[in-house]
Amino acid sequence: MATSSPSVSPRAAAVDMLCLWASTHNSVDLLFHDAIEQVADIDRALVKTLVYGVLRQKEYLDQIIRRFSKHPLRKMKPRTLMVLRIGVYQLLFLSRIPESAAVNTTVNALKSSKQPSWLIGFVNGVLRNVARKRSSLPSAQQLAEADPPVLNHPAWMISRWQKELGMEKVRAICAANNHEPLLSLRVNRRKGSRQALKELMEKTGIKVENGFFSPQALIVKEYPGSVVSLPGMAEGRFQVQDEAAQLASLLVGDLPEGARVLDGCAGLGGKTSHLAEMLPLGGSVTAVEPDSRRYRLLRENILRLGHQKAVIAVRSNLENFAATRPRAFDAILIDAPCSGTGVIRRQPDIRWNRTPEDFIQYQVLQLGLLATAAKLLKPGGVLVYATCSLEPEENHRVIEQFLDQLPAFTMEDARTFLPENAHRLIDGHGFLRPNPADGLDGFFAARLTAAGRL
Repeated sequence: MATSSPSVSPRAAAVDMLCLWASTHNSVDLLFHDAIEQVADIDRALVKTLVYGVLRQKEYLDQIIRRFSKHPLRKMKPRTLMVLRIGVYQLLFLSRIPESAAVNTTVNALKSSKQPSWLIGFVNGVLRNVARKRSSLPSAQQLAEADPPVLNHPAWMISRWQKELGMEKVRAICAANNHEPLLSLRVNRRKGSRQALKELMEKTGIKVENGFFSPQALIVKEYPGSVVSLPGMAEGRFQVQDEAAQLASLLVGDLPEGARVLDGCAGLGGKTSHLAEMLPLGGSVTAVEPDSRRYRLLRENILRLGHQKAVIAVRSNLENFAATRPRAFDAILIDAPCSGTGVIRRQPDIRWNRTPEDFIQYQVLQLGLLATAAKLLKPGGVLVYATCSLEPEENHRVIEQFLDQLPAFTMEDARTFLPENAHRLIDGHGFLRPNPADGLDGFFAARLTAAGRL
């Protein structure tokens, strides 16, 4: 970004962020986190809407721009193209923004970067033409149903999903990925019931409903504010977490008194805190996380939720932690690093950042994590493996290879451990496999049990 001032306009900030993403292909979540301090608080939601919206609808926006631009998109400078995308996105998707504001403020973002007058005129002309004719333009839904369809996903990704899932399911997944998902919460049952938190939110006018698949889930239907200002957030009454991730933790099942549980890839602590709520008397959770930023947020979440007495946070990777020779664990959860193709609706840049070669690279890492975890497990213990990926290389093929290498482990059917409502999310092999077409994050989880002797 050009300046550290907090008065950068939201359109200019969105353009800068998208240009930086295009040149680095770094996670847009991290780019947003690093850059948002330069924008006034009141404008931050708009910046996120613009950046994430453009990434969700990029292919459709480009189709519209081509109709009004004689200059090929491939020859445009990245900043010019990003400004056009942001302008067209506002005109076609953000009905609350007046047409004049969508055009003028977007063009001003180009002016503020001292672009030549002819370029500013070109962009202004394209946007005004789109504005004049927008009532006659095909919608994103209409182009999604065209032949060939415009699904806002790379062709290679659509092709491989089609082979695995069929085109009807692919269309449904892409449609879900192209819309912002509802906010899903997991109620902290150590601090009150789901019904009590629901009533608290409804008293303040927030529309919520019970989740369908997880017994502790609440779905926020309409809430324009920040998550941190939700009733009960500061008091640790809930954790933001999709229902699919909640179901993965439930696969750990009932634990013995005094159980020792390991979260081997803790991240921000969503599943760590869920495991802490599931602990029996005298139990503990050890949460391992190597990244300094995620480790800090992990500790903050554990403290906010009131689990600091039950959770031991360790800043380390799993291999180095295993080298300390800890006492064996009754249950281990490996929510492995993965391609993230199941959470594209939340992180829309993932679809544009991945390549087909990524999946095998992640598979090598995932198998290594499982092999390390197996050495830390008690005989008869439970090992749960999970990813937020839709890719077979990272999911059932990992389990197949692991079981070939370690035949002392047995896979169990997820139906035995999950609520009946969730059974339709379980495939014929007993794997938990929801996808965005189900209204959830795409996920994979398997429960493995170690033999009495390893």
